Amino acid sequence: MSLFEDRNSVNQFLKSFNGFEITLKREDQLHPTVSGNKFRKLKYNLQQAQKRGYKSLLTFGGAFSNHLAATAAAGKIMGFQTIGIVRGEEAYSSNPTLQFCKDQGMTLSGVSRADYRLKDRYEFIQTLRNKFGNFYPLPEGGTNPLAVKGCKEILTDEDAFFDVIACSVATGGTFAGLIESALPHQHLIGFSALKNQNLPKEIEQWSYRQNWSLNHDYTFGGYAKVTPELIEFINTFNKNFKTPLDPVYTGKLLFGIFDLIKNKQWVFGKKILIIHTGGLQGIEGMNQKLAKKAAPQIIV
Repeated sequence: MSLFEDRNSVNQFLKSFNGFEITLKREDQLHPTVSGNKFRKLKYNLQQAQKRGYKSLLTFGGAFSNHLAATAAAGKIMGFQTIGIVRGEEAYSSNPTLQFCKDQGMTLSGVSRADYRLKDRYEFIQTLRNKFGNFYPLPEGGTNPLAVKGCKEILTDEDAFFDVIACSVATGGTFAGLIESALPHQHLIGFSALKNQNLPKEIEQWSYRQNWSLNHDYTFGGYAKVTPELIEFINTFNKNFKTPLDPVYTGKLLFGIFDLIKNKQWVFGKKILIIHTGGLQGIEGMNQKLAKKAAPQIIV
């Protein structure tokens, strides 16, 4: 049985109030270690790598990257050697994400933030080939045309019921796949997980459709930054719905939706489908960072 067999995630109804019906699509449950949007993004890329005879995969990410962890796990399952180019000084510290990658057999190589910014340049890729040999390259976050193709499979026929679909957005690949597969009556709303004013242009390179909009108001200070208010929301949500949320993506997404509805600022449809894109592996690392600050932690 292939790792990337066709799978559909389960829709979990959350609540109905004030005329709103809120449902969560549990993409986080697709696979124990290769879950959520990373499962979708890697599917066709790894099939392509196999077809072309590659033995190694190389990709990029920060020290707590969901993409690095998923690539390491998927690579091990499918028999690839994996190489992770890790951004910044944190590459040399121990954290649960990097340890997981090592446990899956991934070779990690840290680079300075200045060098990391060169990751899309041909010359830099060639230096990596000289060091590691031939490899199938995967971009940071995993977004490329094959990743968008995989993310188009998130929505199924049963999702025609919904008139608005919400998703957290970072590199834009998952969101673009949803945009491309949504039905004409559906609107897509993306909640940015980081401060990136170029995000609309990045999404537009994958889709010409105009059935979407972005919200930049719930980054909580920037990528992977949190506040006690957000942590409290995540813990309360898990207590009420028996569903864990990660603090970088889906936690902020759910917080934003509930906050907009509570303050009567939600201007979209009332039948809402929210995409849970996974990322739960990052909770342990986030809790370590919070513990160092004596801040409230995520209950798991």
